[in-house]
Parts: sequence; C-alpha cells; structure tokens
Amino acid sequence: MELGNPENSTTTLMTDFLKKCGGCAVVDGGFATELERHGADLNDPLWSAKYLISSPHLVRRVHLDYLDAGANIILTASYQATIQGFVAKGLSEEEAESLLRRSVEIACEAREIYYDKSTTGSWDYIECGNISRRPVLVAASIGSYGAYLADGSEYSGKYGDSVSLETLKDFHRRRLQILLKSGADLIAFETIPNKLEAKAYAELLEEGKINIPAWFSFNSKDGINVVSGDSILECVSIADSCKQVVAVGINCTPPRFIHGLVLSIRKATSKPIVIYPNSGEAYNAELKQWTKSSGVVDDDFVSYISKWREAGASLFGGCCRTTPNTIRAIGRVLTKNP
Repeated sequence: MELGNPENSTTTLMTDFLKKCGGCAVVDGGFATELERHGADLNDPLWSAKYLISSPHLVRRVHLDYLDAGANIILTASYQATIQGFVAKGLSEEEAESLLRRSVEIACEAREIYYDKSTTGSWDYIECGNISRRPVLVAASIGSYGAYLADGSEYSGKYGDSVSLETLKDFHRRRLQILLKSGADLIAFETIPNKLEAKAYAELLEEGKINIPAWFSFNSKDGINVVSGDSILECVSIADSCKQVVAVGINCTPPRFIHGLVLSIRKATSKPIVIYPNSGEAYNAELKQWTKSSGVVDDDFVSYISKWREAGASLFGGCCRTTPNTIRAIGRVLTKNP
C-alpha cells in the first residue's frame, strides 16, 4: 500500500491511511531486542543491521512476528544501517547500498508472506466473502548520526561543535536517496535527539522531489524537551513546517513521559502523532546494556494507550524491549475502544 505523492495531498496522506485502519494504527515493537530473543548477538557497531548481512531470515522472522501480532506499520532493519558503517566493516559502497535496499525488500517480503497466508478465518475477512487486506505500510527506518557512532550520543544529542548542519546533511544524504527509491511506503526518521538533526532531515527532504512521505520521531528523557535539551515545541515546529512530514511523534522514551509530550506536540502541530515508547528501562551506553529496575510489563505498558489516545495520539507501537505481545495487547485496547 502506497501513501502517494506528498505534493498532491500532503495533509490527507496519513489521515486517509488512519481511516482505513479504523482511526488508529498499530506500529511494530522493539526490533533489536526481538532479534536477541531469536538468538542474535548484537554486540557490534552495526547492531541489528549486522543481521542484514549474516541472517536476513531472522530479520524477516521478526517482521512476521509483528505482522501476526497486528501491526499496521513495520519498520525496516536499517536504523543503524549506514553506508559509512558498512564500509568500516570492510564492505564496498555498492555492497552497503545494496544492503540498505535489502532491508526494505525483506520487510516487503514479510508483508507479502503475511498476506499470502491470510485466510477467511482471520480478522481481515469481510462480510462480502472477499479477503480485505489489513492496511500495512513498510517504513524505512533512519537512525540518527549518534546511532551510527554507537557511543550513546543518540540518547544525549551531544555531537560536539565540529558537527554542523552540513555535516549531518552530508552524512544522511546518500542513505536517504537510496531508501527513497527502495520501495518503502514511508521514511521514518527515528530517535531524533536534537533540533539540528531535525533541521538537517527537513532540508534534505526539501532538496529534491520526494515522492514518499516521512515521519519525525524524537526522544526525551524528561518529558519536557528532547534529550539534547532542545525544546520539543521547536523540534516539532520544524517537522510541522516540512510538507513531506505526515506524522510527528516520540519513540524510545519511557512511557511515563508520553502523555505530557503528546499534549506538547499537539500545541505545535495538527499532523497525526505517532508514539512508540520503550519499556521504561534505562540504557547504559558504556556497558551497552539495559537496566531492568524501572521496566514495565506488557499489561502496564498498554494501560496507558487510552490516555495517550485521548491526548491526541493516533499511531501506537513500542520501541526497545517491547515485544509482539506488547503490540498484540495494544491492538486489543484499540479494538475495544474504537
């Protein structure tokens, strides 16, 4: 399913998709941690992108798990997949670009496998006797510059004075160009930690004729600002002013902060709001481990959904440490409270 050309009907693209989903859509959940559950070892600068090289079948398996759980949007395994990162591992630029395209192909393959196995016994079946495909979009994930650095700066937004707007645009440009032509329905700029990177993304989207839409998703550790300390209102305003951006939101942020952030975002934009928090656990960048003391179980996580929806959010999923069970539970809440 394609959303279309942003130049034709920018304000209705995501709105139309949401209508087809019944008013709200379900985004998938944690990807890397789900790969680990399947036996993956992610102790590598490439993180989950490593498995685009070594075990693409595991990547496809995780996508299918989330589709089976009811996701309407699945995000590709390209969050930490960069040309620079692949080249540093010894691959050629051509091989790196091929792997970026492959991340989208795998997600699209999973969608087709899911559709092919849909039966009249599934909830996609409608009264006239035809199979109505549940709307599913493939979103090409783009992680921040900090995600490439793999030093935890995606959780601080502190890149140093040497990293300028042009530095970030040069870093992201080629990857964005490839993913725009990969067959994805949507570009998901995720875990944006500062205003500078949001501005870089917006300028890249506006540089040329972009034929698919995007969303901007920021992260916060205080429920007031993005992680760098930049104002959430200023960051959202950048996204709001970019015609290619069809949704704005928050990811990889503790659930307890989401309600206030949704209310703040609503003050700065009328675009649909996407939220996919982490489990509430904290990431230790030095140890490269999640600390479990403040985590929440699936039932606790989904107890927030109705409140977030009332505040103005319309796309709901999970980030790090959430699972297909989380996504299935989110879908149940949205179905019970249409």
